[in-house]
Amino acid sequence: MGTPLLSLWAVLVPTLVLVGLWAPCVVSRQPNFIVILADDVGWGDLGANWAETKETPHLDQLAAEGTRFVDFHSAASTCSPSRASLLTGRLGLRNGVTHNFAISSLGGLPRNETTLAEVLREAGYSTGAIGKWHLGHHGHHHPTSRGFDYYYGIPYSHDMGCTDTPGYNLPPCPPCPGHSAAARVVRKDCYTEVALPLMENITIVQQPVELGSLARHYAEEAERFIQRASAKGQPFFLYLALAHMHVPLVPPPPPGPGRGIYGASLGEMDALVARVKEAADSLGRGSTLLWFTGDNGPWAQKCELAGRLGPFVGAWQRQRGGSSAKQTTWEGGHRVPALAYWPGRVPAGRTSQALLSILDIFPTLVALAGAALPPNRRFDGLDVSPVLFGWSDVGHKVLLHPNSGAAGKVGEVEALRLHQYKAFYTTGGALACDGSTGPAQQHHPPLIFNLARDIQEQEPLDVASREYQAVLPAISRAYAQALQDIAADNVSVADYSQDPAAIPCCNVQHVGCRCHGATRDPHVESTTPWLCL
Repeated sequence: MGTPLLSLWAVLVPTLVLVGLWAPCVVSRQPNFIVILADDVGWGDLGANWAETKETPHLDQLAAEGTRFVDFHSAASTCSPSRASLLTGRLGLRNGVTHNFAISSLGGLPRNETTLAEVLREAGYSTGAIGKWHLGHHGHHHPTSRGFDYYYGIPYSHDMGCTDTPGYNLPPCPPCPGHSAAARVVRKDCYTEVALPLMENITIVQQPVELGSLARHYAEEAERFIQRASAKGQPFFLYLALAHMHVPLVPPPPPGPGRGIYGASLGEMDALVARVKEAADSLGRGSTLLWFTGDNGPWAQKCELAGRLGPFVGAWQRQRGGSSAKQTTWEGGHRVPALAYWPGRVPAGRTSQALLSILDIFPTLVALAGAALPPNRRFDGLDVSPVLFGWSDVGHKVLLHPNSGAAGKVGEVEALRLHQYKAFYTTGGALACDGSTGPAQQHHPPLIFNLARDIQEQEPLDVASREYQAVLPAISRAYAQALQDIAADNVSVADYSQDPAAIPCCNVQHVGCRCHGATRDPHVESTTPWLCL
C-alpha cells in the first residue's frame, strides 16, 4: 500500500524543485518595462565595456547590478530602420522602413505593422514615448496613433531643424533666422529654414527647442509618466529615446577638465539614466525591467564629436578608406552597448556572450507581459528571456545585417553572422572624419571573418583555407534561407513621399515657423494651442 504513495512523492518532489528553479519567470503581476535607447552611442562609450571611458559611473553601476550583453546588435546602422525594428521585432525588409524619414515625409512606419506599444496597451499597459521618434509624424504616423498613450519629444533627429542655441556640430550650424527672411543663413549640411519642434502629444509646445534644457525635460517627463502610471495602478511601458549622443551636442557648462565636449555630454546622458533608474526603483525594486541600448554606432564623420568604437574598428575597411561605424555593416556600425537591470530576476554582475539583437526586445517583452505576438507575420527577434534570467547564454544562430546607406541598396542584407563567423557580400565605408569614403565592393564568394580571433575585422579568411571551405556551405545555406523566408513573409512598404505641408510648424506666418514665446517652460499652460499642421 505504501508504494503508490512513495511513487507520488517521487514525482512531486522533482516537480516542486523544478518549479522553484523556474520561479523567477513566474511574475505575480505584469512587470513594468523601461527601454532606454541612446542615439549614435559607441560600444566603447560605456566604462563597463571600455576602460578608457570614465564618464559613465551610473551606467557602469547599472551593469554591476544587472547583466551586460557584449555581443548585442542594432537591426540597422541608422536611425529610422533601427527604431522601426525595435518596435516591430522585424527587419526593414519586412516592416518597410529601410532608410530615414525626412521632416517633410508624409509616411512613416507602415500602419499594417503592429508596434510593441500597441501589443502592450492591449495587454493593459500604460504606454509612453519620450524623446526622438523618427518613424513618421504626419497624420496617423504620430506616436499617439501607434500605441502610445502619451508622447513628449522631437519627432525626428534634433539636428533636423534650427535652434537659437545650435550647440556643437561639425560643420557648425547657424542659429535660426530672427524675424526676417534677410536674416537667413544657408549652410550645407544644416537645416536653416525651419525651427526644431518639441511636441507634447500632437501639440507643438516649443519651436525652436531650447536644447540646453532638453535632457532635464526628458528626465522630468519620464518621472511624471512613471508616477502617473503607478498612481493608476497600471503596469507601464516607457520608451525613452534619448537625444544623446547624436549631434548637436549641448553639454551642461562648463565641461570638466580633460573631458571635452563629447565626454561632458556622455556624463549628462549617464546622469539622466540614473534619474530614470531611481524613479523605477522608487516603485519597489524588482517591479521594473530596465533595458538600455543604442540605435547604431558612432557617426564617425563628426570627428571628436563622435563616440568610441572600442575594439570594433573595421580595420579591413579603414585600410581602403571610409568609416566603419554608423551606416555600415562593420561591427562598429551595429554592435552597441546593452544592459538589462531587474533586481531579483536579472542576475547582477553577469556578462553575457550571447548573440542578441535589438529585434529581441519586442518578443521578449511581449512574452514577459503574458501577451501574444501579432499573427500573420514572421519575426526576426527571439524571446531571449532565458538569456535575460541567466538560464542560458545561447542567442541567435544567424543574424542579418542590412545596408544602412554606406554601400549598395538600402535595406538589402549585405552581411550575415553565423556563430563566430561574419560574411560580407557587399562592403563599403561611410563618410569618415578625414573626408574619405570607401567604395562599394561586391564579394562572390563572400569575405568571411572569424570574429572569435579577429574582432577588429582586419584579415578575412583565405578562400583556399580549410576553415573557409568548411564554413562557406553553412553560410550560403543560411543566407539563401533568410532571403527565402523574407520573400515568403507578409511584408510592408513604407511611404517615403514628401510634401512641405507635412513639416511641423506652429506658425506658418513667421520665418522659420517660430512661435512667439516659444522659449517658455513647456509645462506652463498656454491660451493658444500650437498644433502640428
